[in-house]
Amino acid sequence: MQEFKESLHVFDHPLIQHKVSHLCDVNTGSKEFCELVSELATLMGYEALKDLNLKMVSVQAPLETITTPVLAEDFTIVPILRAGLGMVDGLRSLCPTCKVGHVGLYRDEETLEARQYYFKLPVDAADGQVIVVDPALATGVSAVAAVDLLKKAGCKRIKLMCIFAARQGLELLYQKHPDVKVYAARYSDRPLNEKGYILDAAGDAGDRVCGTVSYKPAH
Repeated sequence: MQEFKESLHVFDHPLIQHKVSHLCDVNTGSKEFCELVSELATLMGYEALKDLNLKMVSVQAPLETITTPVLAEDFTIVPILRAGLGMVDGLRSLCPTCKVGHVGLYRDEETLEARQYYFKLPVDAADGQVIVVDPALATGVSAVAAVDLLKKAGCKRIKLMCIFAARQGLELLYQKHPDVKVYAARYSDRPLNEKGYILDAAGDAGDRVCGTVSYKPAH
């Protein structure tokens, strides 16, 4: 049995799959790419956050006072810079009071290892859920490094939300952190290319979000 898949939830909603297909299209420009990434984060957030704790409060409704549930906790979004920034606003639209931390990592192009250059969390991040966001879980090295940092900071309820997830990255993350649930819009069982990219995905999401690379065919 492929044990690493025990931690994986892949979305099969038609709207999510439709938007992912447009992300993969080389003709999708930076503006539309950013909008799609944000919209996907919102759609995926409903499932990823379904276990937030609630509390009952008294509210004065138009006809009578009612007892009704509200969130009993905030959560923290932690994008892996820079591509993960594209998913923050989509998640934040679900709960404007949530906090945002940042993990700055870059990948050594020769060794494919993650190098840290920035890490900052809200002071109370360890008190609630932490959602790590990054459009692609490819080699898994950055995801593992981010979770390592979060756990050292005392965070215990950690999830990872990505749009594209590759088997190699999932296996590594599960090996190092089997308690971390992964939410993905699309899963690839294929090997990565020599540069550590998912072949049947959207290319370098960070470059496409920031507009630093275009995959459109030259005319």
